[in-house]
Amino acid sequence: MIHDSSASPLIFGGTAQSPRAALPVLPPLALYIHIPWCVRKCPYCDFNSHTASPVLPEEEYVDALLADLDQDLHAVYGRELSSIFFGGGTPSLFSAEALGRLLKGVEQRIPFASDIEITLEANPGTFEQEKFVAYRALGINRLSIGIQSFQEEKLKALGRIHNGDEAVRAAGMARQAGFDNFNLDLMHGLPDQSLDDALSDLRQAIALKPTHLSWYQLTLEPNTVFWNQPPTLPEDDTLWDIQEAGQALLAEHGYAQYEVSAYAQPGRPARHNLNYWSFGDFIGIGAGAHGKLSHPDGRIVRTWKTRLPKDYLNPAKSFKAGEKALTNEELPFDFLMNALRLTEGVESRLYPERTGLSLESLAEGRQVAEQSGLLQVEPSRLAATERGQLFLNDLLQTFLS
Repeated sequence: MIHDSSASPLIFGGTAQSPRAALPVLPPLALYIHIPWCVRKCPYCDFNSHTASPVLPEEEYVDALLADLDQDLHAVYGRELSSIFFGGGTPSLFSAEALGRLLKGVEQRIPFASDIEITLEANPGTFEQEKFVAYRALGINRLSIGIQSFQEEKLKALGRIHNGDEAVRAAGMARQAGFDNFNLDLMHGLPDQSLDDALSDLRQAIALKPTHLSWYQLTLEPNTVFWNQPPTLPEDDTLWDIQEAGQALLAEHGYAQYEVSAYAQPGRPARHNLNYWSFGDFIGIGAGAHGKLSHPDGRIVRTWKTRLPKDYLNPAKSFKAGEKALTNEELPFDFLMNALRLTEGVESRLYPERTGLSLESLAEGRQVAEQSGLLQVEPSRLAATERGQLFLNDLLQTFLS
């Protein structure tokens, strides 16, 4: 069911809001494509991923993805795609032929921007040089490689299918295949990990010269093996030492932090993720994919697709599992929850442009957050202070009081 915004004034942070305005300009549009299969499910993973059978239903799944996209086209007519992200699961399990047919079908339906960024998630255990050369020839121009660690003991604890040597080789193979823009995904705070262990992983990753590093702490999530059988994780003091020393090491080698867990060389932040965090639009297709689309009349609708692959591939079932139009009460938190993850925040003007709400509606919460030292006192920007980045939940709560 769609819950429409109320036409009457609403209260947020103690300030009355007028009805939401039509959006003068729609934000950039991206496409997220979910490939839900993995060789093996990792014990820490709470993503919508499923162990692959020996033969993947590539043809049927590509057909379903394009049919799913067809049902969303009415909401994006006349717009172009600024980025595409293949996430999973392990999208690199799919053949270049299948991904090529999919990309061709997408471009026939929605035009690509001339400088479109197309990212494919890949795991080192799936790297084959010929396959990745073919991926590059399709126009896929960015990889996100799931390393997590280079140390055998840690990889085994995380249930990964690759070893440290394969992780190192994967980066070299990516470059040889023509990818000059790639991310390495690395975790810290791993079971029994010391400061030296964590920094060793980080130094090895930096030595491979990726343009981008996603470096984040392992957390125990519900509905995972680790949640039910928790491993021994480092003490809080060790975690803090790892965070401080790691950030200093990344900065020393030219990786600027632009989001809570994202670091990039100059000019190389992930454009797809930047669009997401700055409240841009994205279509989500595939099993369990989420989307968010803005409409010229001011409606902003979040959607989610059928989660289980067998249901998603069942012609008798709908691709869409649900949708919800964000209300005036929900929009500020939804916007800030993403925008304040960016270390530089966003320009203040983006808030009315992308929500249809006035900047004045944030005034009371903004004042409290500034006085608490959580939000920068900068009228032209909405940005957390260093303390606000550390206590992001507390910062967001100031806009709910």
